[in-house]
Amino acid sequence: MKLNYNTHIKLMLLALIFMSLGCDEYLSELPDNRTTIDSPDKISQLITGAYSEGNYQRMAEIMSDNSDRKTALNDDNRFETDLYNWDELTDFTTDLDSPNYFWNRSYEAIAQANAALDAITELQGKFDLDAQKGEALLARAYNHFMIANFWSKPYDPNTASADLGIPYVLESEEEFIKEYKRGTLQETYDYIESDLLEGLNKVENRYDSPKFHFTKEAGAAFAARFFLYKGDWDKVIKYASDAVSNPQVQLRDMVAYRPLTYDQNSLLYASKDEESNLLMASTLSVWARRFTRTSYGLSVSKLEELFINGNPFVKPWAYAVYGTDQFFRLPKYEEYFRVTNPTANIGLPFVGVVLFDRDEVLLNRAEAYVMKEDYGSALNDLNVYLSKKTMNHDPATDVLTEIMVESQYPVVPNEYTPFYTMNAKQTSFVKFIAELRRREFVHEGLRWFDVRRFNLQVEHKITQFGAPLVLDKMDLRKVLKVPVTAINAGLEDNPR
Repeated sequence: MKLNYNTHIKLMLLALIFMSLGCDEYLSELPDNRTTIDSPDKISQLITGAYSEGNYQRMAEIMSDNSDRKTALNDDNRFETDLYNWDELTDFTTDLDSPNYFWNRSYEAIAQANAALDAITELQGKFDLDAQKGEALLARAYNHFMIANFWSKPYDPNTASADLGIPYVLESEEEFIKEYKRGTLQETYDYIESDLLEGLNKVENRYDSPKFHFTKEAGAAFAARFFLYKGDWDKVIKYASDAVSNPQVQLRDMVAYRPLTYDQNSLLYASKDEESNLLMASTLSVWARRFTRTSYGLSVSKLEELFINGNPFVKPWAYAVYGTDQFFRLPKYEEYFRVTNPTANIGLPFVGVVLFDRDEVLLNRAEAYVMKEDYGSALNDLNVYLSKKTMNHDPATDVLTEIMVESQYPVVPNEYTPFYTMNAKQTSFVKFIAELRRREFVHEGLRWFDVRRFNLQVEHKITQFGAPLVLDKMDLRKVLKVPVTAINAGLEDNPR
């Protein structure tokens, strides 16, 4: 049986309970222009839509402790203010970069993945489609994983069987309104793991531009992050090692970036030519405009904390920070404005983002080594990493040791409290690695996930001298409210 591409996708995308605009009229007509999914190439084209155009970086970064109120700037944006204050975003249900937009776009991408999987099933026996199936499974798992890490609690095996998960959509939709259940977080993670492992077993490196698709290395990077969040240290090490075979040449060399111009830095950061990059995506977002001038970002104090202080060798960091106290930023984004109406100069802003790179993978492996108390292997990874991030690095004398980590990052009682126990040395190392990750991915939102999984308290300054807002370690606001459209369709909301 051949699948009608336009009809099938249109029905599925609109059948999701999370989409709300113009549905009745849109479903009442069938398209005249029909395309049948009857070849591997057409399935591959279908899978390109399984990568979400939603951008999570703006909301995650502003909610995290990377953001501070810039007292020298008065560019208050109410959406960003609500994010910074951890308020409900009821007035921003369709805005680009909003939680609702990311939710909708991610489930839309899941629908595309499911359509591809359906087509693969229908064409089974006619073609070898294992590679396409692997990519579609990885994309489906990744989109659910990201949704879960905003709309569910952090994974804890002691509570996951009781904590709310997210709707895990395993099949194409054939009815417009379908009642979904969230299930438990354990069920969600079990589904993700099943798709992830099957996808890894099947995916191949087969594209001319592989960094816009899940490959074996990108899938391994995803697996390393997934198992890190689950606390399965052996699997983190296994999959991280599959993604990083030679860190000396595969990491992002910020020392080499330093002489480049701002534009050269921006273009290279999310480029297919950067060896560290494993998976990139094009997102519909205004973050390339906002990250430089948002009132909530790198303040003077955050700049000092992250990019002036903290180098274990007491040398300058190699990261190039541009701008004044109003506009401190690292060059990571370039906007592509796609004109849709030349007369009115109306269009859509797209931003290329890095979803996985080898720098994160290496830090994840180092953290797993620490949890295995293999400090020698962790130090090997960290010394290679630091050589790429430190100006005037001398490998003969700039050597990280256990004593340096423990003395520079002493244990603070009740600061880092994940679901697993850590001794004093592990805590110092994990804190150090988390601070490296925080610095490396500033503007990119990854810090928010560490805030959640380590149960960190966050303070946000409101005025220069006033008391800060506090997000407690177990604050329920670390889990986003479910979109109203989904609640109206019967989905259970997160408590407050």
